[in-house]
Amino acid sequence: MRCFYAPETEGHDPSFRITHGRVVQNAERPERARLLQKGLAEVRLTTEEPGTYPRSALERVHTPRFLDYLETCWDEWQALPDAGPEVIGNAFPRNAAARYPTGLVARAGWHAADVSAPIGPHSWTATRRSADCALAAADAVLGGARTAYALCRPPGHHTSAEVAGGHCLLNVSAIAAAHLRETHERVAILDIDTHHGNGTQDIFWERGDVFFASVHTDPSDYYPFFTGFADETGAGDGVGATLNLPLPRTTGGISWCASIHDALERIIAFDPGALVVSLGLDAHTDDPLEGMRVDDSGFTRAGALIADAGLPTVFVQEGGYLSDSLPSALSSFMDGVCSMVRSG
Repeated sequence: MRCFYAPETEGHDPSFRITHGRVVQNAERPERARLLQKGLAEVRLTTEEPGTYPRSALERVHTPRFLDYLETCWDEWQALPDAGPEVIGNAFPRNAAARYPTGLVARAGWHAADVSAPIGPHSWTATRRSADCALAAADAVLGGARTAYALCRPPGHHTSAEVAGGHCLLNVSAIAAAHLRETHERVAILDIDTHHGNGTQDIFWERGDVFFASVHTDPSDYYPFFTGFADETGAGDGVGATLNLPLPRTTGGISWCASIHDALERIIAFDPGALVVSLGLDAHTDDPLEGMRVDDSGFTRAGALIADAGLPTVFVQEGGYLSDSLPSALSSFMDGVCSMVRSG
């Protein structure tokens, strides 16, 4: 399996986050990438650097003004009096009559769903290179590979067309899916991160050519709180092309894999030309965000289930945070994938 990683992504090193009213260390740290690389090494997978892709690949899912904002906001932020080290909005539009602002502080709020995705001096380069990894993995699959993996950070599935949040900047999974869609009539996305992929759902909500399935922790009392319920199935041309399978926080590997199996059945019925897996590892029982209770064996079964579907598959790294078990979660998953691919 070809695996892609860009060292420039380590330049994104956010510090700010609020949890239960307290300012705490952001969970999306560069150390994640080193732990994930360790997991790949445990199953003898190595990474290669991706090439660079044009902005047009990003514009398939993101608005031009959002991309302009991400590219320029940190430099503009430095001109503010007493500016902090990261771009963080403090006013967020809620009214239907809200108009797009010109001031930077207001734009920082417009383009943010929350305060967990602060932007630093190297965040734009990092998220661009993260997208390059996803696009390179998609091209590997378009070139005939059965599977490919993109070690992306920052992740992306909480970002919509122009609103970032949940540690995410560019929506790398959506960018990969849109790239695949240039070749295939239909593409599917399976999101197995413990958090609902609200940004990805929003991007493809009214599209019938991209099927989106998400297996995640019940959002009634878990981020992102406001979306990811079972009755959300799409709108317009996309009616029926969204599937949400929320599960309790007590869910272990057997029930988690059963839901992944159910999602795959719907995906296979959709008959896509390729599949993107938003690979969150935060369902692991040792993950600090405590979303589910899946052990390494559950990740191995999940990897095998997805590979057994037989679809050309791009794995895009989403969540999975700092713990001693992060490498084994990835290596266990990849062991399941590679074992099934070899046997098939």
